[in-house]
Amino acid sequence: MVIRAVEKPMLEFMMDYTGGNQSQAADWLGINRNTLRKKLVEHKLIK
Repeated sequence: MVIRAVEKPMLEFMMDYTGGNQSQAADWLGINRNTLRKKLVEHKLIK
């Protein structure tokens, strides 16, 4: 539950910080780019 509350703002911040560069954001978050894309879709940050 805590992760859900923190995950969306963190993803929003990281996408802003990297200028929308998913590869760089995934690298900085320490996750695979496909995992990042899945999380962005789940949180409705991309289609």
